[in-house]
Amino acid sequence: MKLRYLLLAFGASAIVHPALAQTSGEEQKPAAKAQVPEKEVFSTGVAKGRDRLDSATSTSAFRASEFEKLGPRPLGDLLRTMPGIRVENGIGEGNANYTVRGLPLAAGGSKYMQFQEDGLPVLEFGDIFNVAVDVYMRPDFNVAAIESIRGGSGSTFSSNAPGGLINLISKTGETRGGAIQTTLGLDYGEKRVDMDYGQPLGDGWRFHVGGYYRVGEGPRDIGFTGYKGGQLRFNVTKQFSNGYVRLHAKWLDDRSPTFAPYPVRITGTNDNPVITNAGNFDIRKDSLLSPFIGPVVTLNGDNKLDRFEVANGMRAISKSIGLEAQFDIGGFTISERMRYAANSGDFLRVFPSNVGTVASIAASQAGAGAVATYASGPNIGNVVPVDANGNGLLAFSYMAQTRARSLDNFTNDIRATRVWKMGQGDLTVTAGLYKANQKLNAQWLHAGIDTDVAGGAQTAMVNVTSASGVAQTQNGYYTFSRNGSRFRRIFDVSYDILAPYGSVNYHVGKLSIGGSVRYDRGRVRGTLIGADLGGGRVGITSFDINGNGVISAPETRVAILPLDQPAPVNYNYGYWSYSSGINYRVAEPFSVFARYSHGARANADKILFTPAVSAVTGGVPDAADKDDGVTQLEGGFKFRKAGVTLNVTAFRATAEDHNVLNGSANQTIRSYRATGVEMEGSYRRGIFSITAGATYTTAKITQDRLDSTLTGKEPRHQPAWTLEATPQIELRRVTLGANIVTITSSYAQDSNLLKMPGFTTVAAFVIVKPVDRVQLMLNATNLFNTTGFFDINQSEVPANGIGWARAINGRTVSASAKLSF
Repeated sequence: MKLRYLLLAFGASAIVHPALAQTSGEEQKPAAKAQVPEKEVFSTGVAKGRDRLDSATSTSAFRASEFEKLGPRPLGDLLRTMPGIRVENGIGEGNANYTVRGLPLAAGGSKYMQFQEDGLPVLEFGDIFNVAVDVYMRPDFNVAAIESIRGGSGSTFSSNAPGGLINLISKTGETRGGAIQTTLGLDYGEKRVDMDYGQPLGDGWRFHVGGYYRVGEGPRDIGFTGYKGGQLRFNVTKQFSNGYVRLHAKWLDDRSPTFAPYPVRITGTNDNPVITNAGNFDIRKDSLLSPFIGPVVTLNGDNKLDRFEVANGMRAISKSIGLEAQFDIGGFTISERMRYAANSGDFLRVFPSNVGTVASIAASQAGAGAVATYASGPNIGNVVPVDANGNGLLAFSYMAQTRARSLDNFTNDIRATRVWKMGQGDLTVTAGLYKANQKLNAQWLHAGIDTDVAGGAQTAMVNVTSASGVAQTQNGYYTFSRNGSRFRRIFDVSYDILAPYGSVNYHVGKLSIGGSVRYDRGRVRGTLIGADLGGGRVGITSFDINGNGVISAPETRVAILPLDQPAPVNYNYGYWSYSSGINYRVAEPFSVFARYSHGARANADKILFTPAVSAVTGGVPDAADKDDGVTQLEGGFKFRKAGVTLNVTAFRATAEDHNVLNGSANQTIRSYRATGVEMEGSYRRGIFSITAGATYTTAKITQDRLDSTLTGKEPRHQPAWTLEATPQIELRRVTLGANIVTITSSYAQDSNLLKMPGFTTVAAFVIVKPVDRVQLMLNATNLFNTTGFFDINQSEVPANGIGWARAINGRTVSASAKLSF
């Protein structure tokens, strides 16, 4: 509540700052409007900011002046429109899945790309189970630009980033001004206010402050306030004649629902499936969340009875403070970045484990002749009819409650760069030292419930009783565990990282050649608690959940943590990363380049609770389990002239992956290979402009060490083509535009049987400026209400025609009014 009042009070006086984009390690310049600038300086994941045509890297920059036209959207929705980046969203505000250039999406989050704010990681590992890095990131008016580097030197200028980097760069108040914007969902529940303000203060001082607050049901029917919270960010800069010092601070306290795969009908053939809604349950806008579901009743991390409200959803809390400085001293440019972030939160997913007819689900739990009755909602006590909700389905779902007690992150990155004259050219040498610590203190708590499958936020919990009258559920709860004792876990682990790095680049005439190297050393210490570790650890008990003195059937299925039998985690790792490239500026508007890179990613929590880590010593006997390498070869050309840009990069990548699919028992140890080409370009003529991108990829599993039948298969969720385009018409007072994203078909699972159909989504925007400093905007996401799928749990068309899948959200339309000064 304090955050809300601070933001609203600030919003009463704040107003809009023109979109700025950081174009070097320090200074910011206004984003180009009329044409592509003579120089496009890029600073993320490189030693020194350079014109993109003089750098042997594949990079993109998304300026605030452009992404703000798409309206307030989650980070995953924005990144989905950038070339070379593949995003599986539709999950909610965070926990989307990200990868780049054909590198595998073997599990959730972002394994191979690191996500940063102002050049430092938000979390050291982007794919922590149930708490991916994007849950702590919110694009708002504070962001001047989003930069991405794919492959290249990203692996040597950051740890755990062999695939590349995403960097959100903040405004820093160079120009006096600000804005306040209110947004209202016209056909869905959202009320939001955004604001920011910055200005120079004199004597070299300047500041910027901004944030948002929002409340509402959200894009799907859930029947309660799912979105509630906001963010406040601040920075102040002192400029000196030879450098600057900047202080950053962030306060995020925001909650939102997590959307899961939901029931659908699947018929047809594996190559051409027909996927339709299950009765009155619309896969685009409905959810199994409702006011009649929950709470999550379970034993907590202290083995004490606890209850967690479903409305808590995905609640992310982050408080951070950081220092940034850069000075030119004795011919050296010395830069220092440091940040400490206290991250925590509660994260709930409600996802189906089994979906079937009323009779089949009831019989699976209580035998032939079992009866299902409503345990909550308007029909409580009534028998569930065989044609309930037009689909006659019940779902047995797990309520996965993850308590992130601490994901605290400390990072310090110091580097020195000097440019020497050597012959006719410039030799740039950089040396740096990276120090980081990532905490992982999290609890996995679960309960299992029965529900019907109803649209319109009417899903209710269901009781199941045997034909002889013996109840197998209690108020809709079938179990207070998941898969018996599995996945009742406590992680309490610390990752301490030290990484020296350096680079050399020689630029003479039209030629630039360079290389970089990094060595990451990690020290991993901590404890794990869970019956999954074996060794006689007990994970199931009987517990009187409702306190009536009688142990019911579900009360015999209560998961308990063996708190007196922790297992150690005690191992070290180390790996080298290196990258070298050559760039030739053939002519002023045209350059060609080639680069070879190798990097790696420490495997973090994805090897915990697996045989890779000894439950007795905490060691990792096989060094190959500690980190996964990525090797990339890329080459292409860049062209920029008179309102036209075109960048084309061909690539070949190989990757190793130790993973666990969605926290399940399905461990994977694999090698992958991908080849393809990525393209991005822009064109502007008069009132018309367009930016576009395309990525073509072919990929295969070159070796599966646990299931040889999958060797040679195409990785799941790997479309051949990902395409995006944003055409616009800009008049003096009116701007019309659309963002179009297409992904082609891919396999639902690695067995390469069932194909997920490809789909195209269109987002549209209309901006009207009736008078100076006032802007009215109408935004529509998924304008044509397309049905598209990012995830289907089944590997082939099911015999009973019932499956569950994660779909994109249906159409949402919002209106915004913005006042700038």
